[in-house]
Amino acid sequence: MDDSRETKPVVGVRRLKEAMDKPSALRIITVANQKGGVGKTTTTVNLAAALSMGGLRVLVIDLDPQGNASTALGVEHLDNTGIYEVLMGEATMQTCAQKVRAFPSLECISSNTSLAQAEIELVPMVARETRLKEAIEDLIAVRAAQGTALDYIFIDCPPSLGLLTINALTAAKELLIPIQCEYYALEGLSQLLKTFELVKKRLNADLKLSTFVLTMFDGRTRLANDVADEIRKHYPAELIDIPIPRAVRVSEAPGFRQTVMTYDASSPGAIAYMAVARELASRAKAFDSNVVSIHYKREGEIA
Repeated sequence: MDDSRETKPVVGVRRLKEAMDKPSALRIITVANQKGGVGKTTTTVNLAAALSMGGLRVLVIDLDPQGNASTALGVEHLDNTGIYEVLMGEATMQTCAQKVRAFPSLECISSNTSLAQAEIELVPMVARETRLKEAIEDLIAVRAAQGTALDYIFIDCPPSLGLLTINALTAAKELLIPIQCEYYALEGLSQLLKTFELVKKRLNADLKLSTFVLTMFDGRTRLANDVADEIRKHYPAELIDIPIPRAVRVSEAPGFRQTVMTYDASSPGAIAYMAVARELASRAKAFDSNVVSIHYKREGEIA
């Protein structure tokens, strides 16, 4: 990789001209899909970045041993203290949270190389499914005392339904599922939904399947439109019907240790993610009554 890609500067702090709707209570959103390559991490970091630009306090928890969310947000994650130490009870979230440059109120608790062994090490632990939930509750109490309460916590999961993902579902209030608009996209959905129902029944009665996001959409293909139509048919209230296009800029941005919001804010991918973030924010108060309103801003978002 060309070294210049890693050091491309981000100038200034990104804010929107129009602030996004602030939720009345903290929203903890787990982004999960056991199928790899569907845009989980890309969706997590870009929605988090967009909401932060909209004036909201956002934390990303990188629960994937690959550490791609940490890379995209430009935070150190190879050998530093991160979410592994939190799960093992060796550190707190407050001490591990890192500020993300170029965003007014975006933080990340990174993955690290030790997280790959967490699935095994969690097995014999007492209350192994609730380790992440307890750590988040401690962080919420600390931030409340400091007067810096968070608006959103996003949990980026690994492409599996193991203990890390179970911890994420147990800790969350909402489940967001990215659906790739390609072949096999719906094949593993039933398994994920069974896991969701099991966690909801036994570990987290408050968990809601709140959001579907369509990713890697190519409107020129019949297949992409067929996948989108299936989700519209079965999950009309949960779907944010603003497809994320298959875009080069979105794929390039992590190579510069950035989200697409700073890499190329005027690109189609950035515009689509910004629109999804606005819709996600607008649903904060309307979710319980299933009221949905689409706010798709194409231009002039960034001050």
